[in-house]
Amino acid sequence: MNISTALRLSPLEDLKTAIGTAFVPTLIAVLKNPLLVLRPYEISRIFMAHVWKLYGDGTDANGRPAKQELLPSNCSGVVLDIGAGHGHTALYLDPTKVTKYVALEPNALMHDEIRSTAAKQGFTEAAGTLQILPYGAEQTALIVSALGGAHAVNTLVSILSLCTVPDPEPTLAALVRDVLKPGGTLLFYEHVLSPRPDVAWWQRFWAPVWAYAMDGCRLDRPTHVWVEKMDAWAEGSVWGKPDEPEEHLFWHRVGRFVKKSA
Repeated sequence: MNISTALRLSPLEDLKTAIGTAFVPTLIAVLKNPLLVLRPYEISRIFMAHVWKLYGDGTDANGRPAKQELLPSNCSGVVLDIGAGHGHTALYLDPTKVTKYVALEPNALMHDEIRSTAAKQGFTEAAGTLQILPYGAEQTALIVSALGGAHAVNTLVSILSLCTVPDPEPTLAALVRDVLKPGGTLLFYEHVLSPRPDVAWWQRFWAPVWAYAMDGCRLDRPTHVWVEKMDAWAEGSVWGKPDEPEEHLFWHRVGRFVKKSA
């Protein structure tokens, strides 16, 4: 089965739109603070902050059916959201079941949006039901310290975030080992490497360019496979996004895994 030209080139159209939206405000930020050229990761975060203003709500809406099935019924206690972005995950949480929403987001330019979004669902810092951590997912020791100790999280959530983590396999293993409580739940909704060789070829083709522009996001990670093979689970399952074409370069998997109690 061949992939249509439109699907092959779909990342290019998204990149053109992102650059058209974020390039000028990012350039202005650099001109105002030329020392940013010595900190390219900060330039990338400025760029991504503008991109996410454009794409955040639409990306949330695109995944809404899958997230409505996954999150409300499975999230409880302290919920840690990896790479929270604008905090859209909070909109799917039941405040009667979730005691605290912890947004892990290293891009500080996203934090005001997290506060605004979480507040719509009743999670606020003033009430002690919202905590924003400015760390990357790989900074496990800092996360554990900020949460007051190991195994402080009941539900670990990753929504389109493990694609950006620099070393996803060891990072995820450390988060599950040190942050998630025994008996706790990992939930994810991620775009992943397709099992179809023709689709995977194009995902790998676009991956370096996409990652450069999109703050490290990779199109070619078999995230669901990494999760499934971890020796940490008492039970788990992976399924697909309803009605998603299998030739789509942004091919999604949804998963729920429960950590062993001992």
